[in-house]
Amino acid sequence: MTTSQKPGWPTEEDEQWAAEVELRLALDHHGPGGLADTALAAAREAVAETGCGARELFGAPGEYAKAAFTEHVGEEYRARTDGNGLLPGERFTAALVAIGGTGVMVSLFQWLREGFWVEPSPAGLAALSGIALAALLGAVAVTAWSAGRIRGGWGFAAGAVAVVGAGMGIARLLPDEPLFTAPVLAVTAACTVPLGVAAAVPDAVFERWFVPAPPDGDERWLARLEGLLRGRHAMRAAEAHGHVREAREHLAASGDDAATAFGSAEVYALRLAAGPRRERRLERRKLYGTTIMAVLVVLMFAERVRDPDLTSFWFWFSAVSAVGWGLYTAGMWHEALGGDAARKENA
Repeated sequence: MTTSQKPGWPTEEDEQWAAEVELRLALDHHGPGGLADTALAAAREAVAETGCGARELFGAPGEYAKAAFTEHVGEEYRARTDGNGLLPGERFTAALVAIGGTGVMVSLFQWLREGFWVEPSPAGLAALSGIALAALLGAVAVTAWSAGRIRGGWGFAAGAVAVVGAGMGIARLLPDEPLFTAPVLAVTAACTVPLGVAAAVPDAVFERWFVPAPPDGDERWLARLEGLLRGRHAMRAAEAHGHVREAREHLAASGDDAATAFGSAEVYALRLAAGPRRERRLERRKLYGTTIMAVLVVLMFAERVRDPDLTSFWFWFSAVSAVGWGLYTAGMWHEALGGDAARKENA
C-alpha cells in the first residue's frame, strides 16, 4: 500500500515561506480550491532547480500570493470578487458568522462574569434588539456595496443607523426592571441562529440575492459599470462618472451596444480599476471603515462613562475596546499619511 505525499521544501525557511503564502491566499484572496497547491508547486519546482531560497526568488509571501491569484485565477472569476477576494455570497456568509460568533462570545462572557441566569429588562431588550438588527442591516449594506449595488448599500446603511438610534431612544423610555429570569444558554442559542443560517444556506443562494441579472440595454449596462467601479473597486464618484461618460461617448460614436463593445460589465470594470491605484483605493476604504467603527466603539464607551461602574466587567471591556480601536485606527492613519507623503516625495 502506497500513500501520496507532497514533496517537501529544501529548507525550513522555505517551508515557512510557503505556509505564509498559503495563509495569505486563504485570508486575502479566497481563490477557488486548489489555488495554493498550484501556486506553490510552481514555486517549489523553481526553488529545486535553482537552489535559491523561495524568498530570494519570489519576494515576500504576500506579494507572491497576490501575483499567484492574478496569474492562476481567470479574469471572469476575479471580476466577480471584491478587494478581499470574496464573492458577494461569501461576503454575506462571513458577515453572518462574525455576527453570530460575536454574540456567542458576549453571552459566554456574561455567563462567566454574572452567572448562569440573566434578567433582561425592557430597556435592555430594546437596545440589544436594535444593535442586532443594525448589525444584520450593516452586513447587507456592505455586501450590496461589494456587489456594486450602491443605492441598496446606502439604503441599508441608513437603515442600520436609524435602527441603532431608535433602539437606544426606545431603551431610554422603557423601564430597567427585570422582566423575567432565563438561563444565559438561551441567549447563546439565539446567537447561534446566524451561524446556523450561514452553515445551512449555500453561498450561491446569497449570491443570487445580491448580484443582479445581466443588464438589458446600454443605460442599464452603464449604470451597472458605475456601480461596480464605485462599490466593488472603491473608485471615487467623479472618476467613475468619467469612465461611464467615455463609454457612453464611444457607444454613440460607434453605434455598437455596450455588451458587444465592452463585453461583461464586471470584467470591464476590473480592467478599468486595475493597477496600483486600486490597492490604494481599497486601503482608503478600509481606513474609513475602521475609523467609523472606532468612533462607534468610543461613543458606546462614552455612554458607560456617564454612569461608570469600576467594578463592572463591561465597563472595562468597553474601555479596553475603545482604547484598542483608537490606537489601531491611529496607527492606520499614521501609515496612510506616511505612504501619501512618500508617494508625493517620489513624484
